[in-house]
Amino acid sequence: MSTEVRDDNPYSRLMALKRMGVVQNYENIRKFTVLIVGVGGIGSVVAEMLTRCGIGKLILYDYDRVELANMNRMFYLPTHEGLAKVEAAKISLININPDVEIETHNENICTIENYEKFNQRILNGSLTGGRVDLVLSCVDNYAARMTINKSCNNLNQLWFESGVSENAMSGHIQQLIPGELACFACAPPLVVANDGDENEIKRDGVCAASLPTTMGIIAGFLSQTVLKFLLQFGEVSPFLGYNAFSDFFPKYPLTPNPDCTDKKCKELQQYYNDHPEERRLKEEKKVEEKASAHDDNEWGISIEGGEDEQAPQQETFVEVKKEQSLADLMSSMKKLQTKQ
Repeated sequence: MSTEVRDDNPYSRLMALKRMGVVQNYENIRKFTVLIVGVGGIGSVVAEMLTRCGIGKLILYDYDRVELANMNRMFYLPTHEGLAKVEAAKISLININPDVEIETHNENICTIENYEKFNQRILNGSLTGGRVDLVLSCVDNYAARMTINKSCNNLNQLWFESGVSENAMSGHIQQLIPGELACFACAPPLVVANDGDENEIKRDGVCAASLPTTMGIIAGFLSQTVLKFLLQFGEVSPFLGYNAFSDFFPKYPLTPNPDCTDKKCKELQQYYNDHPEERRLKEEKKVEEKASAHDDNEWGISIEGGEDEQAPQQETFVEVKKEQSLADLMSSMKKLQTKQ
């Protein structure tokens, strides 16, 4: 990955982040492997963004085929109709950046056989034959999310979950560190928390709305967070939401539920309580940007304004209670917005 500034160097503008001091070692991006489950409206765009950023390897999971109904989303083309989504994605991604290794699995991870294979790819799918660096959930159903959650809890694997609402007007990304932050089972959706069947809320002939704008925003949030996490720059938000109607962007960490229904989650909670020195979630250090930080830069970058122009943002912690649903959490977010 060359740092040379030339028109024929596809990485010159990315490596500028290193020259400007934003990222210490951007070239390390070539060492990382990210596994993405679901290459639909969010997952396909995340895969494209990470490919353009020069990620070392992507492992793609999906078992759907491209339909013309997918054309309202980004990435796929009418010529891809009928192809497995992972294969269509691989064709496009290799054309974008042939340096990135693309591995595809046209499989449903919710089956017993494929679940075991999925676990093995998490443990052995990296460029070096070891564990992948991150798992990204870009699926659109509860069963798949719970399957990913179970696998990552059992393997103590760090992952990020993402989603867009049925009306396409809101979405979120969430960091999940087993035993340290709430897992997906810690705060089940309202219909599941009330012993309902998720499939019952679906109506024949009615599909969820989908906007490429909302999908792109959430995909951008997720891709940016992946880069910050892997290359260790900036702040990684454990939970970041988006409401299109009010341009509301809530963020807060979710503490694990001590009564979580996932046995492994509770075991890991206890382990990290007993061994706090082994926690991977470190206390965030407040970064103070001052004009003096750029005194020696050759681009003349400066920061205008004084330190008192903007009051420090207060971090809001939300504890996940037993039987609390994601719908309840979104309600809490609205109340926080009203108070601000």
